[in-house]
Amino acid sequence: MPTQNRRRDIAGLLGWFVASFAASALGARASISASSFYAELTQPAWSPPAWVFGPVWTVLFAMMAISAWLVWRCGGFAAHRIALLLFFLQLGLNVLWSWLFFAWRMGGPAFAEVLLLWAAILATIVAFFRVKPLAGLLLVPYLLWVSFASALNLTLWQNNPALLG
Repeated sequence: MPTQNRRRDIAGLLGWFVASFAASALGARASISASSFYAELTQPAWSPPAWVFGPVWTVLFAMMAISAWLVWRCGGFAAHRIALLLFFLQLGLNVLWSWLFFAWRMGGPAFAEVLLLWAAILATIVAFFRVKPLAGLLLVPYLLWVSFASALNLTLWQNNPALLG
């Protein structure tokens, strides 16, 4: 039995990584020309260079996968349906933001949407923390990064009305 549980856990972890990085790939698809577009924008002094985003998002998506896996291991979808649905909601909102901002260049709607994403991440943290505190804590850096990204989105939108109108 322990071998079956280990296989199930490993398969589950892989599944959560696939789900998280599939969302990442969908967002990246919208961001194909993000570096050149980002370089065109009038930036605040505190804006990070474009190369920072890839490594940060890679770590955050890995942490999201591990976080969801920890909750899933505590009873699966049957036991934690709301928490895991919140996880998928925030993944979907994460993808949508990339399309709104980079592909469709809609600064205002992207800002409104990132606020919804922030709320969905917070709700996911609370739900995950109730199941497994470590799972909730693993999402805190994500919430902090999206908080920063929200401020950056707002500033870029305000500074670049012709490009992000």
